[in-house]
Amino acid sequence: MRVLIQRVTGAEVTVAGRSVGRIGPGLLVLVCAMAGDDAGTAERLAGRVARLRIFRDAADKMNRSVQDVGGAVLVVSQFTLAADTRTGNRPGFSTAAPPAEGERLYLHFAEALRGLGLPVQTGEFGADMKVSLFNDGPVTIWMDSADRDRA
Repeated sequence: MRVLIQRVTGAEVTVAGRSVGRIGPGLLVLVCAMAGDDAGTAERLAGRVARLRIFRDAADKMNRSVQDVGGAVLVVSQFTLAADTRTGNRPGFSTAAPPAEGERLYLHFAEALRGLGLPVQTGEFGADMKVSLFNDGPVTIWMDSADRDRA
C-alpha cells in the first residue's frame, strides 16, 4: 500500500457538493492499495501511520503521534498514488490493486485505524471527490509498505 500523509488543522471531502467526511486537527491520509497487498499489509501500515511522530511536543519538535495528540484521521482512496511515470507522458496504473480489492483494503485500513482508538472519517471509494485541507506546517509524508517489507 502507498499512503500520502498530511498533517492538517482540518480537512473535508465532498462528493457532488455533499460532505462525506470532515475532521479537525489530525491527518489526511490518501491511500492506494497495490497489487499483492493484503489485510496484513493494511494493518501494519495503519499502525505505522497511527504511531508516526509528526506533531509538535512542548519543545516544538516533531515528537508526538496523532494518537498522542488526540487527533482524527480522514482516509481518502486515491489510486493515482500507483502512477508509473517512468516512460511517456501518460501515467500507467497497472500496479494498483483491482477496484474491488482496492476498496476492500482501503476500508480495512480505515477500520484498522479505528481499532487503534482513532476517530476516522472516510471519503467515498471510486467517487469524484473534492478534498479540501489546511496543511499544518506544511508536513507531508510518503509511505510505501513495500519499502518496509523489503527492509
